[in-house]
Amino acid sequence: MSVIQKIALAVLIIGGLNWGLIGFFDFNLVGFIFDGMSPIISRVIYALVGIASITTLIGWLLPVEEEDYDYEKSYQNSLSH
Repeated sequence: MSVIQKIALAVLIIGGLNWGLIGFFDFNLVGFIFDGMSPIISRVIYALVGIASITTLIGWLLPVEEEDYDYEKSYQNSLSH
């Protein structure tokens, strides 16, 4: 998993938690944190969550090349410990 995918996943989880709070408790965490600031900040955060979801979705849909992993060497190393 690349760094961008890890960041996208973290942002996606945070965004999902925010939407869960909105759905279950009618509490908008982003609005609460950035209350009184420019509404542009909230829009930027929501846009980042949207970009993160697209990035994560593309990462799931595209085939991933399996890294060359030496299973035999790994097995031998585990036996030596």
